Amino acid sequence: MSIRTALATAALVAATPLWADDYNSPELIEQGRYLSRAGDCVACHTAKGGKPYAGGLPMATPIGTIFATNITPDPKTGIGNYSLEDFDKAVRHGIAKDGYTLYPAMPYPSYARVTDEDLKALYAYFMHGVKPVEQANRESEIPWPLSMRWPLAAWRTAFAPAVEAQTPSGPLKYENAQLARGAYLVQGLGHCGSCHTPRAVTLQEKSLDERDASFLARGQVIDGWVAISLRDHTPDGLGDWSAEDIVQTLRDGRNAHFSSIGAMNEVIQHSGQHLTEPDLMAIAQYLKSLPAIPGSNKVAFQASDTTAKALWAGESPSRGAELYVDNCAACHRTDGQGYKEVFPRLANNPSVLAEDPSSMIRVILNGSRLPSTQQAPSDLVMPDFGWRLDDQEAAQLVSFIRNSWGNKAPAVSAKQVSAVRQAIAEEHGGPAAKH
Repeated sequence: MSIRTALATAALVAATPLWADDYNSPELIEQGRYLSRAGDCVACHTAKGGKPYAGGLPMATPIGTIFATNITPDPKTGIGNYSLEDFDKAVRHGIAKDGYTLYPAMPYPSYARVTDEDLKALYAYFMHGVKPVEQANRESEIPWPLSMRWPLAAWRTAFAPAVEAQTPSGPLKYENAQLARGAYLVQGLGHCGSCHTPRAVTLQEKSLDERDASFLARGQVIDGWVAISLRDHTPDGLGDWSAEDIVQTLRDGRNAHFSSIGAMNEVIQHSGQHLTEPDLMAIAQYLKSLPAIPGSNKVAFQASDTTAKALWAGESPSRGAELYVDNCAACHRTDGQGYKEVFPRLANNPSVLAEDPSSMIRVILNGSRLPSTQQAPSDLVMPDFGWRLDDQEAAQLVSFIRNSWGNKAPAVSAKQVSAVRQAIAEEHGGPAAKH
């Protein structure tokens, strides 16, 4: 080889992106498909009844509604013209191809954790494994001046972590590979903290990993449903759950004593049921490694058979008890224990005992449906009772459930029920009823 040829070759190598690769590789595309499941990308980027990844899903924020973008490889309205570097900037840095900062509804602070290799696989999948759809992106419904983007750049600079050369072990060290894998999935693609970690007044998650005790220690109300603690709390967390209970819930939407409700159903439907058993167990073991946070708690549980004996004897010590027997006992039983993997127990149930009763109120007023999964196809329905209970009756019923069989949680007011009923009515585009 001549010196001239060698220099030309060296220049070509230097000019070639470090991530140049064969993104048509079937193996790489399939790996990206799996990772997109782990990240639950389809849930946020697909409108109800819309085509996968074509965007348009409305997302309520404290300042207005934004709409998920088209991330199909359509060159006109999607990301078909994105290079890998463009894709990386959007996914891990929160910067669109045009240079503006994305709204943090896109969980790029969590995705900053994604490794280079996994990012390549995701890029291969979205470029070559997703069908392009020409569908224009919708403008946000955030009023000016809140719609200005430059404050988002300041927010990103202040709160988004730097993206460095990422490895699955991440910034923290773990005892074994399983815990490291679980941490990587929970903190990164799974972005569990986006919902289950409390946020500061400036709206950033208070912590992105367990270096701060707030991580996964109860989150926000998402679409009307409370994101419970994923730490070892009892009774409003996972303290009484085994690792297998967590695996079953992520995979099937239910375990022997609990059934998923609300927004978590989409996570199970689009993500959890598609993960491998080793990855599900890694997530479970990691969550079980997170200790409970010391401090006062407004809820408690101490098993008691007083309520069960009273109801079995035909006694109704309150109007809430009467409503429970009339509406709930057939499925959840007078002892509040339900039926394994069919109707969840209400005694010592973390959703029932959440300090914020929004989920409990909503499920009684509006019902819920279990996700239909590969291993648990029966999408059992919790019927709605909002049509037959007024606000006072619903409050009495919820309060009874939250304070029976050993449950100890704050009572619920008719005003709280009215607020949830109004929110449901607005979601359905109709007037609230049964005041």
